[in-house]
Amino acid sequence: MENTAGGDFVSGYVAIAGKPNVGKSTLLNRLLNFPLSIVTARPQTTRHKLLGILSEANYQVVFLDSPGLMVPKYTLQKLMLKAAWSAIEEADLVLLMIEPRRGAFDDQPYVLKRLEQEKRRVILAINKIDLVPKPDLLPVIEEAGQRFPFEEILPISALRSDGLEDLKEAVVSRLPRQPPFYPPGELTDRPQRFFVGEIVRQKVFEQFGEEIPYSVAVSVEEYEEREASKDYIRAVIVCERNSQKGILIGKRGEAIKRLGKAARDDVEALTGRPVFLELKVEVVRKWRKDEDRIKRLGQV
Repeated sequence: MENTAGGDFVSGYVAIAGKPNVGKSTLLNRLLNFPLSIVTARPQTTRHKLLGILSEANYQVVFLDSPGLMVPKYTLQKLMLKAAWSAIEEADLVLLMIEPRRGAFDDQPYVLKRLEQEKRRVILAINKIDLVPKPDLLPVIEEAGQRFPFEEILPISALRSDGLEDLKEAVVSRLPRQPPFYPPGELTDRPQRFFVGEIVRQKVFEQFGEEIPYSVAVSVEEYEEREASKDYIRAVIVCERNSQKGILIGKRGEAIKRLGKAARDDVEALTGRPVFLELKVEVVRKWRKDEDRIKRLGQV
């Protein structure tokens, strides 16, 4: 990739923003070539502002993956939305994602209005182009250009890594000349135990029905690295009702065992070490409506 900063190093923060389930986390993982952010088929999987660092010889991009821009219904969603806008406000550049359809902004006109009011520089990525015929993209691009003064409009498929080199070039060319923020080789600022909790939560999304995942928080209470044996990790899965606890544990504990095995396999792949993963389930009623409880559980 050509360095457009006259040979000087460029770096900056780039917020990946958009509605829930538009493909923000998939894009981050593809750009980093590493499964940093958990991905499921369901919206509102991402709850945190997650930092991912892409470093090359002449640039460093610090991506901020964030929860989806939505109309919040309860306290947890309000805090998630706050985290999303916080990422946008901190960034040098916003990478806004939409799906390839006309009227993509019609149900969220305030998003473009706020971006314009705050004078944010925005690149628009039209994601999931593999799902529509190419002739259908032109009206979407034309409409988007009429709605907002985007720096650039790029059709991509994050899932298939289509258009990502052009996207990286568009981002890098707009970063300021300055030294890197993080040492080469660093991928994120989050500790390993954070990703263990996210892996467990991902498996809950994958293995259980519509209601359960959104009522669940995961807290890693203990993480002990052991030289002579398996690393020991104890994680608590918090839900809101006894009926949910029963579903998570399952008949004779079969569901929690299945969940634990799937999570352990991914944790071992992440850490490169054998792991003993102990999972417990606790009921904390209405935790999603209690801001103090949400923060103590580390869910934002």
